[in-house]
Amino acid sequence: MLTKRINSKASKTNDLFSSEIGNELEFEEDLEMDSNKIEVIAKFNGDILKVAEELGAEAEIVYENYAIITIDKTKLAALNSYSEVEHLELPKNLYFEGSNNLVSSCITAVQRSSGFNLSGKGVIIAIIDSGIDYMHPDFQNIDGTSRILFIWDQTQKGVPPVGFYSGAEYNNQQINNAIQSPNPFLIVPSVDTNGHGTAVAGIAAGNGRSSGGLNVGVATEADIIAVKVGYKGYESFARSTELMRALKYVIDKAKRFNRPICINMSFGMNNGSHKGDSLFETFITEISTSWKTSIIIPTGNEGSSGHHYKGKIASKEVQEIDYFRGPGVETYYLSLWKNFVDEFAVELIFPDGNTSGVINIENQTKTVRRPTFDLNIFYGQPSHYSTLQEVLFTVNATQGALLPAIIKLKIIADTIVDGNYEIWLPTIEEVSEETFFANPSIYNTLTIPSTAAKVVRVAGYNDRVGNIAPFSGRGDVDNTAFYPDIAAPAVNILSTKSGGGYDTFTGTSVAAPFATGSAALMMQWGIVNNNDPFLYGERIRAFLRIGAERKPGVIYPNASFGYGTLCLYGTMNYLTEYQLGGDYSWLQI
Repeated sequence: MLTKRINSKASKTNDLFSSEIGNELEFEEDLEMDSNKIEVIAKFNGDILKVAEELGAEAEIVYENYAIITIDKTKLAALNSYSEVEHLELPKNLYFEGSNNLVSSCITAVQRSSGFNLSGKGVIIAIIDSGIDYMHPDFQNIDGTSRILFIWDQTQKGVPPVGFYSGAEYNNQQINNAIQSPNPFLIVPSVDTNGHGTAVAGIAAGNGRSSGGLNVGVATEADIIAVKVGYKGYESFARSTELMRALKYVIDKAKRFNRPICINMSFGMNNGSHKGDSLFETFITEISTSWKTSIIIPTGNEGSSGHHYKGKIASKEVQEIDYFRGPGVETYYLSLWKNFVDEFAVELIFPDGNTSGVINIENQTKTVRRPTFDLNIFYGQPSHYSTLQEVLFTVNATQGALLPAIIKLKIIADTIVDGNYEIWLPTIEEVSEETFFANPSIYNTLTIPSTAAKVVRVAGYNDRVGNIAPFSGRGDVDNTAFYPDIAAPAVNILSTKSGGGYDTFTGTSVAAPFATGSAALMMQWGIVNNNDPFLYGERIRAFLRIGAERKPGVIYPNASFGYGTLCLYGTMNYLTEYQLGGDYSWLQI
């Protein structure tokens, strides 16, 4: 999985907009080649292309009322003043997170000719990740031709896909030419240097050619589209805007080929309210209803990281929360979310006794400079998408890494009505497990965007012992709407390795593709084989839930396993049962 940082809540009042977006630009790590340009996610109405043209900006419409706008930073306030713009949000940086079990997931019985005889044929699996090793035999047909329809490498300079402005796209013929060439990477130079995407693809769709069929994935005959996400020239980073482009791209391809599509996105972050209310999350929710689509996202690896704190405060009370900053950290944030009706101030106290000073709504923004670091505090406001209020702290080293330390966050309450608040540190991919709260909560640790609605959320468990993996992100015990859907194997999973052969991988990132491949088999049975023409979207999610295995004496759904562990055979039996119960004539009523 991946992570991202810096959330934006834009006000329609220009003065407030300037303070909110402008100050967050100071917090954002700028990896753009042109430092005067910035991308923003826009929710819009009307002619956004005309607005962009008037401002000398570039607009990409990625779905109905969502656009990515590349604009000069000095024109952000002007952009916000247009009536066509409903809301703006800064993109957030993403980091990889993560680290054969087909029997424990009841998949083998579905693949067998004596069972349902499903292989994913006729279905597209999209892997939005770190790329794919297209030379690996497990992604090739028996004749050596590639099963990969397209690769879009967003990190390269080349010929981008139609309708997009960056990256390099390679089609199936180019990939086949590369496979047959003595110098394949001169023809298709896209390489999965991280290996994450190759491992995920192997679980979802590998056909086991390298192992003589001993180590196969789930949907062994599904076609593949791979998107290597990231900044141009920056393979270690990606932003939410890159994922938005990738989703539009793969769904557009599926429409073009008139094929159902399962999309695996093994990404996550902690910077946000975890309520599904950012533009990035609502975009995913809405585009998930486009075409015959199923989007699968892991719950993240934050369950045991110590990066989430949950508290409750009363009027006039003062609370102090300790957290440990580990070695090697150069930048990090604290994202505190509270009910807007509650009034309290905050203060950071450092080991040497220096403090941020007391910050409240009267200050809104503040920068504290020290010899070794800069601290920025942003006291936000609710948007028209959320009643919550964020207080964001970002700390950036001015030279080298920050020293390990115990730091105290003080909350000074005034008038309190609700009193509940939650705080998140960055994910382990950003700050490791050596940065953590002294008294963390393991719950409400699903990473964003698994908090979006209408996606399949996959937790990770150890199928050898049956326990939830300690690292697996847990749901919010106070809100079942933010529970996982199912759990899948996530510990020591053998899969394809970039460069050839196989290796073992651990993390919820490798749990998600079990569900992705399973959704592809379901779609083959339902849509391709015409047994259930509406088997996509929320219907996939519902049948994965009902078919899951549940232990006697355990209450479901729960915050760890959701509705149980993946059991595709159980799901298929329910699908058959419901198919026998009707022929869709009820649609004519």
